[in-house]
Amino acid sequence: MTEQVPTSVLCAEHCHLGEGPTYDVTTDTAWWFDIREGRLYEAQLASRNIRVHALGRMASALGRIDAERQLIVAEDGLYIRKRADGAMTLYRTLEADNPGTRSNDARVHQSGTFWIGTMGRKAEAGAGAIYALHRGKISTLFPGISIPNSICFSPDGAIGYFADTARHVLYRVPLNPATGLPRGEPEVLVRHTGVGGLDGSVVDADGLIWNARWGGACVDVYSPEGERLRSLAVPARQSSCPAFIGPDLSRLLVTSAWQDMDAAARAADPQAGYTFILEAAARGRAEPDVTLE
Repeated sequence: MTEQVPTSVLCAEHCHLGEGPTYDVTTDTAWWFDIREGRLYEAQLASRNIRVHALGRMASALGRIDAERQLIVAEDGLYIRKRADGAMTLYRTLEADNPGTRSNDARVHQSGTFWIGTMGRKAEAGAGAIYALHRGKISTLFPGISIPNSICFSPDGAIGYFADTARHVLYRVPLNPATGLPRGEPEVLVRHTGVGGLDGSVVDADGLIWNARWGGACVDVYSPEGERLRSLAVPARQSSCPAFIGPDLSRLLVTSAWQDMDAAARAADPQAGYTFILEAAARGRAEPDVTLE
């Protein structure tokens, strides 16, 4: 049964494809993207003041480098962005020679290694991959991915998770906790059946996996063994990715989208694309900084 928890609207702009939320606990600031429109959203949570930054390209995720800089995951590469003025400098290209792909889900491992997913612009089968940025070098971890999602890590850094939404499968893979790199082969943790598909995920302090179910209007909570424990309602059908927010990381920010919805579907889902806060009573974890060298 889907739980109804107290929920508020953080941002009432209709994101075409809201994705990639993250939270900087040092500044009480949430960040997320509208991939399709090339926008980065910045929300000061205490004041609910929201700024929108035009990036000039599709982008999908970011990692905090330090207080002054962020690493932006974009359609043609990784960019260092200065928070003070928004200036972006190309750091590494990524599939820049393949105009048929773009970036998608990504997350920073506790070691500072950044896992980054790519996919076909029309979600072509097997057109994407998952990469790792480790000590300044990009390596391919898992090729042949159709829609990479749910990149996240166990609290001790010894397990990595990722999904291929098109295959309805959430995988787990053993990692070297010191590097964030695989030391074994992926195995199936969850085979999703029923309404919707596996989208973005984040792991809490207890090792539970919080997964936004695209098309399911909810966030599902799974145990490390793959058992679904809870489902929390989200007031938009295409919920896309969660992030823990707030000084105690007890609340859940969830992005959503109106992508691929016709006029009738959007009328039936009036908050599609909104960004929400769920009073989830979670025990979240702060996101680590990305290490460049």
